[in-house]
Amino acid sequence: MGKNTLENLSAQNLSVEGKRKLSREIISALISLSCLLAGWIYSLVFPAKPTVSTLIYFIGIVVESTGIIVAAVKGVLHKNLTNTMEILVAIAIIACFFNGDYQLAILIPVILNIAHFFEERSIMGGREVIDGLRKMQADTAILLGEDGSETVVDAKALEKGQKIVVKPGASIPIDGTVVRGESNVDQKSLTGESLPQAVSAGDSVYAGTINLDGAIVVEVACAYVDTSFSKILDMLEKSESISIPESRLVDRFMQYYIPLILTIAAAVALIQNNISSAIAILVVSCPCGQMLVSSAPMIAALAASTKRGVLIKNSKFIEELTEIDTVVFDKTGTITVGSLSISRCEPVAGVAEGEVMAAAAAMACDSLHPVARAVIASLEGREDVAVERDWNIREIPGKGMHGVRGEEEICFGSTVWFGELGFDLPERAPHGGPINWVAKNGRLLGSLCFDDSLRPEAPEAIESLRALGIGQTVILTGDRAEAAEQIRAAAGVDEAYAQLLPEDKLTRVRGLRGSEEEPHRVLVVGDGINDAPALKEADVGIAMGAMGSDTAIQSADIALMNNNLENIPFVIRTARRTRAIIYQNLALSFLVSFVMILLSAFGVITALMGAFLHNIGAFIVLLNSARIMKS
Repeated sequence: MGKNTLENLSAQNLSVEGKRKLSREIISALISLSCLLAGWIYSLVFPAKPTVSTLIYFIGIVVESTGIIVAAVKGVLHKNLTNTMEILVAIAIIACFFNGDYQLAILIPVILNIAHFFEERSIMGGREVIDGLRKMQADTAILLGEDGSETVVDAKALEKGQKIVVKPGASIPIDGTVVRGESNVDQKSLTGESLPQAVSAGDSVYAGTINLDGAIVVEVACAYVDTSFSKILDMLEKSESISIPESRLVDRFMQYYIPLILTIAAAVALIQNNISSAIAILVVSCPCGQMLVSSAPMIAALAASTKRGVLIKNSKFIEELTEIDTVVFDKTGTITVGSLSISRCEPVAGVAEGEVMAAAAAMACDSLHPVARAVIASLEGREDVAVERDWNIREIPGKGMHGVRGEEEICFGSTVWFGELGFDLPERAPHGGPINWVAKNGRLLGSLCFDDSLRPEAPEAIESLRALGIGQTVILTGDRAEAAEQIRAAAGVDEAYAQLLPEDKLTRVRGLRGSEEEPHRVLVVGDGINDAPALKEADVGIAMGAMGSDTAIQSADIALMNNNLENIPFVIRTARRTRAIIYQNLALSFLVSFVMILLSAFGVITALMGAFLHNIGAFIVLLNSARIMKS
């Protein structure tokens, strides 16, 4: 079975073209079998007139074999290794015809097509998680008019800023923000999380998820083609064509496979003076199992990973991830919960707390950074702080936010940045979480102290990494040394480096990769925003909480749609298991082929039996690969 078939499985699954292809195969098989039956009956009734029965057989051979022979000719002309099966079968059919085995020339392609049909369905079953995901984005939406009217529209026509109604039990068709109503949303198709997510006004919702129990009004955040869901599907489509070293090894071997098989078949025919055994060798040597050696495990790994909200983008999943010996974590939002809260506000002398909060809120109101979200969340229920949204704000990665309005300016950011700006910062009591400073028009207003907490699964995830042989774990953060050390100790991480800008993290990652004499394979886990340079520099980059983040999806090799740290050891285990199964498949497929060829050479397996049995290798490979789904 060729790779071209594998790459189109999803498109054919219950598609119009797939149904047409299946219909053509059924019709051609029925015509050929009818010709076989008619020719056999005619030869029994009129044994003295073999020409007519031969003509009937010939019609059946042409109907069933034309597609195979055309594909074989194209494979020879274009040196396309995916047509190896067609080339060998075409030679076998031609040999049967000239040997007078007309019935066999009809039965071989019919049986092969039936076997390959069931083989394709087996592979599709292994990809049902991915195919199911593709069907989950709704095609229609209920558009809410300014007068309160509701109109069903094509979801592809929705524009940013429009409002839609999502009723209980309906699929959410677009990314957006809840502006009215409360509900629970089932996000497990994208994040792998089994528990529903409670949403209310201000919360983000995503296409492809299910609104469970309450009607909500959602403001559209982007076009249909720009949703996180669409980008995930695009990633999945690209990941299907991942090429890994083991598959390239098979490709190199297949360059010599056809000449080798033809040589063996010719030698057997000459030595035994029996072309039937040579035909049997051609039939049983069809490399169905070999063609699935790497593709079947990769499909199974993609399905198992997608089910947990882990999206694999490229071949680093096998090439690099299996050799990782150093894991680097960002702190805030990665190894910690990232849901910061303000523990205290400390104005400088002569400044009111409300003034500090108002200036910080003016910078934070349109940012998605955890610090900014904590500032806005702290204002709920406070009437003494008015949020001014008419500032021209620039976010400086790893430092803070700078806003300008006419002659006025506000700076809101880290201790390091304020030191660079020349502010003389007063001493503050030791604090485990981050501290951000606020200044307006060159005057220091005060500081905000934030608390963050370690993810509850972090210690267990770190221990699992050690059990997998990971020799070094590291935290890189822009936060203060005290906060970094506190989280490092609680998680059980080996080292922590603090007060790093994005470019400093990049330098640290380069250093952790070692030298040519003593190289290390480094995995970086981050949020994909401030950590984008480090994610790209790493041997493998994993972006956590990638739902809704274009940067995360683009900058990392693997994207986690949830924030579960236990998925880090999971992807390493899955990669190692996938590689092991690929090597097992290599051994199994070639062993089965060798045994089948040997039995055919000694006449134990006839050509007709070979048409039934040649798929044994493929089904063994499929069954072996399916074990990944249980990981």
